[in-house]
Amino acid sequence: MADLLPPNSTQTIAAGTTVSGASYSTQDHIAVAGTLTDATLTQTGGGIGSIAVQNGGAISGITVETGGNVFALAGGSASNISLDGSRSAALVIDTGGYADTVSASNSAVIDARGGTLSNATLVAGATMDVASGASVTSVSAVGASTSIDFSSGGQGSNITVSNGGSIWNAGGTLTCATIGSGGSAFLDGGSIAGAIIENGGELQVDRGTATDVGLKTGGRIDFTNLTYDSSARYNYDSETHTLTVTGTGGTASVTLDPASSDIIPGQSFQFVRDDDGSLVIETCFLAGSMIETPRGDSAVENLRLGDDVFAYVNGRPEKRRVIWAGKAHATVRPDLPDDEAGYPVRILKNAIADGVPYKDMLITAEHCLFFDGRFVPVRMLVNGRSIFYDKSIFSYDYYHIETEQHSVLKADGMLTESYLDTGNRRSFRQDGRVITLGGKTRSWEHDAGAPLCVDRAFVEPLFHALACRKSTLIEYQNPAPEKAPLLHDPDLRLVTERGATIRPVRHRDEQYSFMLPSGTQSVRILSRASRPTDVIGPFVDDRRQMGVAVGEVSLVTAKGQQTVTTHLQENKPEGWHADMGWNGVAWTNGNALLPLDAQQVEGDMALLSLTIRAAGPYLAADTTKQAVQATSIA
Repeated sequence: MADLLPPNSTQTIAAGTTVSGASYSTQDHIAVAGTLTDATLTQTGGGIGSIAVQNGGAISGITVETGGNVFALAGGSASNISLDGSRSAALVIDTGGYADTVSASNSAVIDARGGTLSNATLVAGATMDVASGASVTSVSAVGASTSIDFSSGGQGSNITVSNGGSIWNAGGTLTCATIGSGGSAFLDGGSIAGAIIENGGELQVDRGTATDVGLKTGGRIDFTNLTYDSSARYNYDSETHTLTVTGTGGTASVTLDPASSDIIPGQSFQFVRDDDGSLVIETCFLAGSMIETPRGDSAVENLRLGDDVFAYVNGRPEKRRVIWAGKAHATVRPDLPDDEAGYPVRILKNAIADGVPYKDMLITAEHCLFFDGRFVPVRMLVNGRSIFYDKSIFSYDYYHIETEQHSVLKADGMLTESYLDTGNRRSFRQDGRVITLGGKTRSWEHDAGAPLCVDRAFVEPLFHALACRKSTLIEYQNPAPEKAPLLHDPDLRLVTERGATIRPVRHRDEQYSFMLPSGTQSVRILSRASRPTDVIGPFVDDRRQMGVAVGEVSLVTAKGQQTVTTHLQENKPEGWHADMGWNGVAWTNGNALLPLDAQQVEGDMALLSLTIRAAGPYLAADTTKQAVQATSIA
C-alpha cells in the first residue's frame, strides 16, 4: 500500500453525492475538511478515485463499489465505511486518523499505517495490515484468504478469526483474540495474550510469547519450529499453568488460562504430526475419569472423604462411602519397557463394548478392569489398537479413591477397581478433607473385592476378544500393530573375568562346548534375552528377561571331568532366576555368573560344556540393547 498517496485538493461534497475519479491526483479526488455523509465512491475512466478526511473533518456512510480509496489522515475520522474490493478498494488509516465500523469484502484492503481502527469485519478474501503505531480493536476475519497481519509495533485486541480467516503476528502485541473453528493464528514474534482456541481452531507458535491461552476441547497448538517424532514429550505445570513441549528442534512453551480452558486437574494432552511434520499438541481432557455416584458421574479428582460412590456387588449398585482420596504424579521413564515406563494406558471409546467406556479412558498400567467376577490389570489387555500405551504423555497426575471395602466401581462406564492399600499409600498426597488411617497393609488374597486374575487361560481369550472386536462405533487411532520380528538363535557366548569373549568350539543339539583360557575361575553366560510378555503377548504375566535354560554343566580338565552345580543351588549366583519348577534346570536373565569353584589349575586348559534345555524365541529389537550391555560388561 506504499503507493497510495492521499490527494492534495479540498472540496465540499453534499450528502448523497457520487464521487467519481478519472485518474489519480485530479480534482475528482476529494479531500474533506468538513463533513461528508452517504457518499458513493466509484471508478471511471480506468482511474481510481479517492476520498481523504483530515484536520477535524468527518466522513460517514461511504461506500466504495467499483474501485477507490478512502484515507483517514491526521485529525480526520471515517465511520460506516463499506469496501468492495472487486476493483481495488482500500481504507488507509494514517497516524492521527480514526476509523470505526468498517466492512471489507472481495479482496479489499485495510492499511493501518498508524492511528486507530475499531469494529471492522473482513470477509471474502479481504486483508488488513497493522503497522507500528497502529491500534485495531474488535476486528473479525471470516472466510478463506481473509487475514490480519501485524508488523513489529502494531497492536490489536478483541480479534476474531474463523472459517479460513487467519492472524499473522510478526512482532506486534495482541490481546484477547478468539481463534474459532477453521481459524488460525501464527505467532512469528511479538506476543499474544488471552487468546482462546476453540474447537477446530489452531494457534501456530514459531517465535514470540503466548500467555493466558484458553485451550478448548478440540483446539490445537502447532509448534511449527519443532518436528514431531517418537521422542516428543511435554510437561504441564499445574501450578504455573505452563505447558512445555520438547521435540526435534528444541523446546517451546505457552501458558494456559485455566479459567477459559477446558482444563481439569491432572490434565493430559495428545501429540499429533501435522502435514508438514511439525509437532501439534491437542487437548484430550481425559485424565478426569468420571466415577458413578448417587448424584451422577463425578470427576475422580473432585471426590473427597465422606462422598458416596456406587459400588457394584453381585452386579447391582450400592452406596459406599469414600474414606480416603489420594493424588500422585507420574513421570515416564522411556528407557524402560512400556508397561514399566509409566505410560498411561488409553482405552478408546467403545473398545470394551458399545458405550463401554463411553469416552476415551486413561488409567495406569497396573490399574485393574473387572471382567466376569475377576480383576485383570489393564497392561495384560494392551493390543496396540483399541487399548494402547499413550506415548504422547510423559508427565501426569493420577488419582485413587478408597471405600470401606475394596470395591468394583464404574469409571467412564467401565467396571474397574477402587484403591486397595497394598503398601504404596505414602506415594500419594491427600487434598481436601482427609483422615489418617491406621491398620495393617491390605492384600489381594484377603481383602480384595474380587480375585486378581493373571492366569493366561482366562486373560488370553479376553485379550483376543477385545483385540478382534468389530464395531463401527470404534474409531481406531492406530492401525493393527505388526508382529515384532523374532529370532531363535540365542547367540550364546561366555565372557571371562578378564573380559575375554569366548564362542563355542562345538555345538550339537542341546550341547554347547567352550574352550576356556588357563586360570579361568568364573565365566558369565551371555545370550539374547526377552520377556515372555513381549514375545508371546501381554496376556502372559511374566515380565522377566529370559535368556537360556541351562541344565547339566560339566568341566573337563587334565584331571578329568567334573560337574558344576552352582547354578542349581537354592542361593543362586547373580543373573539366575529363582526356582522355575523344572528340576535340574535354571534360567538365566541373559547375563548370568557361573563360578567354577576354583576347580581349574593354573596352566591347564579346560573344556566347559553347557546343556541348553530351552532358548528363545527372542525379540529382534532386544538384540541391539543387549549388545551394548555386553560391551559394557566386557
